[in-house]
Order: sequence, then C-alpha cells, then structure tokens
Amino acid sequence: MKLNTDDQTLAENKILLLYILSKVGKSISHSELLELVISISDMNYFYFEQFLLDLLEDHYIMKYVKENIELYEITEEGKNAIQLTIDIIPGIVKLKVDSQFKENLDTIKDKFSISAEYTPISEKEFMVRCKIIENNTTIFDLQTYAGSRNQAKKIVDNWNQKAADIYPQILEQLVK
Repeated sequence: MKLNTDDQTLAENKILLLYILSKVGKSISHSELLELVISISDMNYFYFEQFLLDLLEDHYIMKYVKENIELYEITEEGKNAIQLTIDIIPGIVKLKVDSQFKENLDTIKDKFSISAEYTPISEKEFMVRCKIIENNTTIFDLQTYAGSRNQAKKIVDNWNQKAADIYPQILEQLVK
C-alpha cells in the first residue's frame, strides 16, 4: 500500500477498518483485528495503528480491557458512518473482504483461542501458562512449574498442538 497525503486513500482505509469491524459483529482483540486486516489488505502495522487511533478518537470504535486483553468494537456512530461511506471502498476490495472474511476470521479465532507461554523464574526454573479463550472470555487458565527450559517448551508445544485433547481430560479428572 502506498500511503501519501491523498485524503481518499486515508478515508478508504479507515472505512475498510470500520467495514471489517462491522462484519465481525462483536468484540475482537487487537491481535485478531490486526491479523484479520493484514490478511485481507496490504495495510502495514504503523498505518493500521494510526487508523485505529483516529477511529477511537472520532468515537467510531471503542476499546476496553477484559481479562487483560484489549478488545475493540464498532460503536453506533461507527455503524452510521459505515452506512454513509461504504461506497468509498472499491468494489474489488469489498469483494475480497466478503469472500475471505469468514475463513480468515475462523482461522484467526482458532489461532488465538488456544495459547501457551513460559516465563523464566530463574536460570533453571520456568512458569508455564496454558489458556483457552472463547468469545473473548478465558474459559481455562492453568499455570504450572517447569524445571527446565526444555520441559517448559515441551509443555507449550504440547498444549498448542493437543489442547483439544488435553483440556477435556483435565476437566474429566477435576469433576470425578
């Protein structure tokens, strides 16, 4: 994307962000929104951030924090703005958004719904955190100790690859 002082280009990209948020229809995390926008358009990170900030300042979108996650949602003012300005987005861009949107959103949601990370406590000790987030709500959050970096990495890798199998087993054990 070539960004210059062209007001049309600036408006197009802001409206594209609003259009994408209106298609999501609910709150979305910053990371999910960024990945979704980048998967659909050639907007770079710095322009994305600037457009997001402008839309927040104009009250077209709102930002709030839930469980330490920044979430974004289109406001009524934003919905009204998109209805009035939707024609500014080129038809080919709308077609691309509409055709790729559902698939990209599902992929991104799956990617962000299961997460694991480890944090060093000391040189040989690590704290590992495994989470499942569904509809922007943490439904499972487990922290455990690992005695080595290799063990911490193995836990993270196993969780990221097998959480769908591990989570039900943990729940089953907890309710016995």
